[in-house]
Amino acid sequence: MSGFGRYDWQFVITNCIMLVHIKDLVSEAKKNNYAIGAFNITNLESVLGVARAAVKADSPAIIQVSESAIEYMGLKPITHIVSTVAKNVAASVPIALHLDHGTNFDTIFECISSGFSSVHIDASNLALDENINLTKHVVKVAHAKNVWVQGEVGAIVGSHGDIKSKLKEIPLAKLEEVIKFVKETKVDTIAAAIGTAHGIHANEDIVFSLLKAIKDKVKIPFVLHGGSGVLDAKIKKAIKEGVNIINVGTDLKIAFCRTLIEVCLKNREEADPRNLLKPTIAAIERVVFGKMKLFGSAGRAVGNKIET
Repeated sequence: MSGFGRYDWQFVITNCIMLVHIKDLVSEAKKNNYAIGAFNITNLESVLGVARAAVKADSPAIIQVSESAIEYMGLKPITHIVSTVAKNVAASVPIALHLDHGTNFDTIFECISSGFSSVHIDASNLALDENINLTKHVVKVAHAKNVWVQGEVGAIVGSHGDIKSKLKEIPLAKLEEVIKFVKETKVDTIAAAIGTAHGIHANEDIVFSLLKAIKDKVKIPFVLHGGSGVLDAKIKKAIKEGVNIINVGTDLKIAFCRTLIEVCLKNREEADPRNLLKPTIAAIERVVFGKMKLFGSAGRAVGNKIET
């Protein structure tokens, strides 16, 4: 456990898995002015790719799953795969487990009880008062279990893996609604629509004036969704303006799928699926490693220095 002196191992011991609490990763990121990457995984290969990149970059990481990933893999298998990989592949770096875009109460509460240190309740498509009421309910249950809650204001459009030239409209959150939401729900982190979108789209952007206003009025960590479709220079600027967590999903799906398709086309007679899947792990590792350098988290796990 060398290198983890500043992390909350009480959470790890209590939940019997080798994961750290997301609050410790965010605390270090805020203190040292970098962002933590939250990487959406879909299978064993993507988990291994993120873990290996974290070790190579000497970087903390958040591994996150969507409800569709849980439906595909099963909650218990996901939890055990992530915790086992964290323990045996990435023991030298801190890894946290998070639920992304939770909309089903049963799934959210199961994640709270299964070793996740953070859950995202996404009721942003509802009226503000309904969003607040539903989020408050989740916060009450989660905080009783020492689990953080991420809330969302202003629906962040698009979907992971979606690649289009332009979206018809990218709505923005209203500052006064974000302030009211955070004050009444007491969420631990906030995601708000500031011009980005899930997927990769030509017209997505970061409205820095809105980001600055939110950070000025709301003193909790900000989560940037839609990190795949934003220029690197703007990501760096967003971190300087106070973005603490950056979600990455589409870039990983693209890396996995394009690599797998290419390998399969070149090896049509291959009968061992492992030989076809191994290159996808390396492809995801390369993408995640690059993101960790971009976000400034490389070299932050146990003090080694990697050029960013």
